[in-house]
Amino acid sequence: MAKEQAKARADDAGASPARRASDRGRYGRLSRDRVLGSALDLVDREGLSALSMRRLGAELGVEAMALYRYADGKDALLDGLVEALYLELEERLAAEPGPSTEEPAWRSGLHRIARATYDVCLAHPRAVPLLTTRMLAVPLAQRPLAVLKDHERVLTLLREAGLDEARTSAVFRAFTAWLLGYVSAELRLMVDNADEPDPAFRLGLHRMPPQELPTLRETAPSLADRGGPEGLAAGLDALLDRFAGGE
Repeated sequence: MAKEQAKARADDAGASPARRASDRGRYGRLSRDRVLGSALDLVDREGLSALSMRRLGAELGVEAMALYRYADGKDALLDGLVEALYLELEERLAAEPGPSTEEPAWRSGLHRIARATYDVCLAHPRAVPLLTTRMLAVPLAQRPLAVLKDHERVLTLLREAGLDEARTSAVFRAFTAWLLGYVSAELRLMVDNADEPDPAFRLGLHRMPPQELPTLRETAPSLADRGGPEGLAAGLDALLDRFAGGE
């Protein structure tokens, strides 16, 4: 990012005033934090499909070209949103004291990370798909530092539990899969008609053939309820008991 910003400054220096894209918008001069914050606000309101350099520039009151000082394209902007989510996670972890519990510190630490991640995801549900799609597209070493620091936090706690390298890797994968999978299940769209007061019609059960989907129709109301932090914690405990030989 530093190289890209330096290049943008150099390009500006060599450009005529008429061709130079100003980064002074309606809220003052831009910064990376302001650009990413506005991008996240836009996605929170309207979803990922609404995000483009042109639309974000309009939100900030600048030409789209001015944003390339802070993100060199749409993919970089998406990676920046992932970074913003993990920076918010860091802030939540720093602001919340560790729980007073008789559990080992490594285990309670994993629960803290899981709960804080859950809270961040529920605060920004429309950005959550990026936590998986961008990890599929971006190699480990090229991920934002905030993401890598989260990996480091989890791996360090697992090492503190006395796990060897192979076991640490296995539990890390299982922890990540459970956490992101649980959040994705929590945020699945279930309601067919939000204005319908009747629960069956609200969920659209009349659209499901009863002869072919009897169990799904019966279970759908329960599936529509969120499991909440309690379900997240219960599943994490079961995972740690199985993979880490709970204490």
